[in-house]
Amino acid sequence: MLKKFIHLFLAWLAYWRYGRPARKLIVVGVTGTKGKTTTCRLIASALEAGGFKVGLLSTVEFQIGEKRWLNDKKMTMLGRGQIQSMLKQMVEAECKYVVVETSSEGILQYRHFGLLYDVVVFTNLGTEHHERHGGFENLKRDKGKIFAELTKTKNKVLGGQKVPKVIVASIDDKNADYYLQFAADKKFTFSIKETNTRPQVPNVAGRIVSSDNSGVDFEAEGATYRLNILGEFNVYNALAAVAVAKSQNISLDKISAGLSSVKLVEGRMEMVEAGQDFKVIVDYAHEPMSLTELFKSLRQMVGPDKKVISVVGSDGGGRDKGKREKMGEIAGRLTDYVVVTDVNCYDEDPHEIAEMLAKGAREAGKKDNENLFIEVDRRNGIAKAISLARAGDVVVITAKGTEPFIGIAGGKKIPWDDRKVAREILLEVKK
Repeated sequence: MLKKFIHLFLAWLAYWRYGRPARKLIVVGVTGTKGKTTTCRLIASALEAGGFKVGLLSTVEFQIGEKRWLNDKKMTMLGRGQIQSMLKQMVEAECKYVVVETSSEGILQYRHFGLLYDVVVFTNLGTEHHERHGGFENLKRDKGKIFAELTKTKNKVLGGQKVPKVIVASIDDKNADYYLQFAADKKFTFSIKETNTRPQVPNVAGRIVSSDNSGVDFEAEGATYRLNILGEFNVYNALAAVAVAKSQNISLDKISAGLSSVKLVEGRMEMVEAGQDFKVIVDYAHEPMSLTELFKSLRQMVGPDKKVISVVGSDGGGRDKGKREKMGEIAGRLTDYVVVTDVNCYDEDPHEIAEMLAKGAREAGKKDNENLFIEVDRRNGIAKAISLARAGDVVVITAKGTEPFIGIAGGKKIPWDDRKVAREILLEVKK
């Protein structure tokens, strides 16, 4: 209880110290289990295409107007007043919008305090971090706090216009109604699978037209859109961006231009090229929902005659132990070869973590040293996966994305970049 009070007090102090900057910005918050970072990038790009200057705070990157740089903090939501400090800089740079990736951990620690959200987006909900919240229902409720608080503050008036409070939610997720129950001036939903049974709520319904090795085409709102990033699952993220931009009265042609302008979200379905005749992809997927969608998408990409080779692992530090075996089972079922390695063991034994994932892969039918390999050293694990690849195959390195270090015992950090390491190994193989 004392820790919660300290977190709240520090957040309150920062809010006032930096001049309550959120009062001068339209704040868009995105929460959910998977897709938050990409959704934030797509929303920011759609808003920019609408002619607005935008700020962005996400797991991968920060943005203040034209200035963008990678988030090297290994934190989705910054603490110690850094969020309020950056919001102040956005106000000074004359940004109109800020898009904030909002994590459940950030909400627990009151890092969302003083953000005064105007638009909140629900992408989906899985079990990641539910142990930290004391169970799934608590996790759902904690994420719901930013929805519940939406209308507890007065509508902002910016440029002489009242800013409406907006909720956007995916109705393909069974938890959507929980988030849609909260009060708002406007509500929008989005979906690919679900037929909208809420006639009072406008639904942005999407349909995937085609996908290839460079992106995805989809239809929504009577228009065709091009996503120049890999993975059909990213259509969900794009539909959320369409709904948010639509709520801000941005035209569909400008939304389309904004979405197609995104060529890369670093560490998310990011290709590593070194002249090899197979694909190497780095992706942050690190929990069951995202791994499932990732592997299914890659299977579609390579077809039935080529192999999907996965590098998987899980954080230590007692985090989400319950998901590890399930993650191994998913990799074992949906990919042809599984290489289990370390991600961030912290103070846990990395061999024990690896064995939990390997157990799940074995249950899915994988056999040790045939199509299942344990290489705790991450460089060795990536090298093993690359050595298994043949022309047309795909190697996917999961769980870290752009994370800049590996966390080990005693709070030590080893500088790291999956993309750099993979490229180094590919170049060594070519010699």
